[in-house]
Amino acid sequence: MNNHILEIPKKYNISDKKLRLIESAQKLFYEQGINNTTLASIAYLADVPLGNVYYYFKSKESIILSVIEYKRHEIKKQLNEINNIKNVKERLKFFIYKEIKSNRNIIKYGDQIGSLCQELCKKDNKISNAIANIMKEIINWCKTQFDALGKQEQSSRYAIILVSNIQGLNLLNFTFKNKKFSNIYSNYLLNWIDEII
Repeated sequence: MNNHILEIPKKYNISDKKLRLIESAQKLFYEQGINNTTLASIAYLADVPLGNVYYYFKSKESIILSVIEYKRHEIKKQLNEINNIKNVKERLKFFIYKEIKSNRNIIKYGDQIGSLCQELCKKDNKISNAIANIMKEIINWCKTQFDALGKQEQSSRYAIILVSNIQGLNLLNFTFKNKKFSNIYSNYLLNWIDEII
């Protein structure tokens, strides 16, 4: 019934039902928000009996943490794939393209990580720290790219500028249901990379 969103790392040795539940939760959290998603709706989408959900996840918090960890591995895999681009400047440009232009769901649902951060970081707890760590990893990856380009003194600042601009553009695209912001200002970001290198 449910095509897997991505291949789970083999070391997890995760069961098919648990994987379906995590993927379904991730989809529903993104499309309708965490507060509007029930364990019953996750079970229904995953085609798993509701009673089985409690076998794998003792609470909604535990499934949220599993989704965050799953997303972390997805992003790590994507960044590792971008690292295969030998030219570092082109690596950064591809990152911009992938984060803004190639994501068709931005207008419908917003930025997946940005949305999770907005929803989960209202409280300071284990969940907010877990999702904040994903954003930190993205920023640190960007910093590493600027370091590799010889911009060590400004790399932290450049990384923050880049990630915050991407998040801001994605928020505007989502808010106004119009990709004109990304179409215009992603080119600005690409030119900015050329200017500072």
